[in-house]
Amino acid sequence: MSRGASAGFDRHITIFSPDGKLHQMEYAFNAVKTTKLTALAVRGADSVVMVTQKKVPDKLVDPTSMTSMYKITPNIGCMVVGLPPDARAQVQRARYTAAEFKYKNGYEIPVHYLSQKMANNAQLYTQHAFMRASGTVAIFCAIDEEKGAQLYRVDPAGHFSGHRGCAAGPKEQEACNLLQTSLKANSSMNLNETLQCAILTLQTVIGSDLRPTDLEVSVVSTHSRRFRVFTEEDIDEALTAISERE
Repeated sequence: MSRGASAGFDRHITIFSPDGKLHQMEYAFNAVKTTKLTALAVRGADSVVMVTQKKVPDKLVDPTSMTSMYKITPNIGCMVVGLPPDARAQVQRARYTAAEFKYKNGYEIPVHYLSQKMANNAQLYTQHAFMRASGTVAIFCAIDEEKGAQLYRVDPAGHFSGHRGCAAGPKEQEACNLLQTSLKANSSMNLNETLQCAILTLQTVIGSDLRPTDLEVSVVSTHSRRFRVFTEEDIDEALTAISERE
C-alpha cells in the first residue's frame, strides 16, 4: 500500500481509515505471506493432519532447527505460519497459558479454550498504540474427550474459529477451495485418507511433487490422542503410499 493510499492512517494501529480499515492489521496479514510457506490442516472423523512446506534459507543452517510445528502439550499441537520470531513468541505464550491452566485446574486445557485465550491476546494488540500485531497465523489441533477431533485457526486480528479444513500462506485461498471440494466428497475421512488429502492438496496448490525434506507433517488421532510430528522416514512412507495409489 502506498503512502498516498494510506494517507497517514497506518501510523498507529489504533487509527481507523475513513473506509473502516486498520492498515497496520492488513500489514500483519501480509507479513504472514512473506515467508512464502503455504500450510494447511484437515480434520477427519478420527484425526487432524497438518502439513506445511519447509524451506531452509541457507545451506549452513541446520534443517532440524527450522520448524513450523510445535507441541504445546503432549496432546495439543500447533502449526504457526509467518515471521519466525513472532511464531516462537506465540508458542511460548501458548505453552505458558496451557501450563498455568493445568496448574490451577488439575487437568489439561481444552484446545478450544486455549485458542480463545490466544485470540483474546492477539485482539488486545490491536487496541494499543505501543503494541505491534503479531505477523503469524496459528493453527491448533487436538482430540477433545467430548467433541473428538478439533481444529482451530487464530489470525493476527484475534479472530478464531473451528474448522474442518483451513490454510494459511500465499496459496491460502487455492488450498481452501480444494479442501472444500475434498471434504464435500468425503466428510468422514479416516486417518490415512486425511493424511493423503492434506499432502495431495498441498502438492496441487504448490504445483510440484514434494520431497520428504520439503515437507513438515504432524498428526493427532483418537488412537493415542498424542500429538506427533512425522520424521522424514514417516513422510517418505506417506509420499510412497500416495504415488502407489495414483
